[in-house]
Amino acid sequence: MRELIERIEAATPHHRDRAVDALRALAILGVVLGHWLVTAMVVDSGSVHAASPLQHTPELAPVSWVFQTLAVFFLVGGEVAAKSFESSRARGVTYGRWLGARTARLFRPVAALLVVWTVTAGTMFVSGVGYDNLHALLKLVLSPLWFLLVFAGLTALTPLVARLHPLWPLVVVIHVDIIRLGLDGPARLGWINVAAGWLVPYCLGAAWARGELRSRPTGWTLLIGGAIATALLVLLAGYPASMVGVPGAGISNLDPPTLAAVTFGLAQCGAALLLSGPLRRILVRPAAWAAVALVNLSAMTVFLWHQTAMLAVTATGLLTGRTLPGLHTRPDGTQWIIARLLWLPVFAVALTACWAAFRTYEQRRRGRTTVVREGRPSTDCESRHA
Repeated sequence: MRELIERIEAATPHHRDRAVDALRALAILGVVLGHWLVTAMVVDSGSVHAASPLQHTPELAPVSWVFQTLAVFFLVGGEVAAKSFESSRARGVTYGRWLGARTARLFRPVAALLVVWTVTAGTMFVSGVGYDNLHALLKLVLSPLWFLLVFAGLTALTPLVARLHPLWPLVVVIHVDIIRLGLDGPARLGWINVAAGWLVPYCLGAAWARGELRSRPTGWTLLIGGAIATALLVLLAGYPASMVGVPGAGISNLDPPTLAAVTFGLAQCGAALLLSGPLRRILVRPAAWAAVALVNLSAMTVFLWHQTAMLAVTATGLLTGRTLPGLHTRPDGTQWIIARLLWLPVFAVALTACWAAFRTYEQRRRGRTTVVREGRPSTDCESRHA
């Protein structure tokens, strides 16, 4: 372990902003834990359907405030992509080559997931699993992919939006919500917010890359202003308190993103900017940095396979012939919450198995492109911003 830590420390470029990597790792782990805590697969009379404890215990909404960390991921994505594009342009790298390098790591592990689940779904269907049950499983596994599609789209637009002020997409979100929610306009208008809503933190990330968000007053302004705006929208404008979707709810803050989700994201971005300084000081320690670096090397694998890991544990539990609390039962009380917390380490073990099996699809690169592959700094500029 000491040798690995020393290799990672020696291989890390001196100019790398370790706080950015730490924020990305925290965002991914927040999404994983959030899904495991607020998603349940209920087995009832031979059928399977998704449920959420937020349906039955709405006072748990603050849990979603902690674990819905998508805005932080888009903030980091905008910062890294903007720096990477400017560096590549300075080196004479074409836009096509730059974009191909940026998206390859996203979609190579996605292809592995799709192949595995195509075979799995086909086998289950042939063996007699009903369409409704199969649909519930596939929706749980594949629905997080929307996030990657949006992220890839914004990455492709980086040359156009890198200097776009975040206020402009925020104005679009405000107008869309006024029309569709305040004036009973077409609900399909909300899908404009899928791009505009996440463009707000992405543009903040690009501004961060230019050095425009370095002051602590800026971080506090985003944190306090975003928190106050979100509270007012929830208390006075009727937006849901939960920052994740709740089955059966009339409005979801994420499907598509609402103004409340965007203002909440502004608060998260402010908190991330304020944390960046302390994180840099902590990550000077080689052991702390090694942990963050290793998580980042497999961030996509963890994100893509965490729902599969939960389903694997759920399916294995069915082999006992019993309905296990916190795994197969309705998430309608304190007992379910306690039981689910006890299942989290089991989910983590299953996810570790998935990581061991599929991490190579994410970490495979051409040549020396990963900072820890050979124990020395990479000469590929693109890898420094991966």
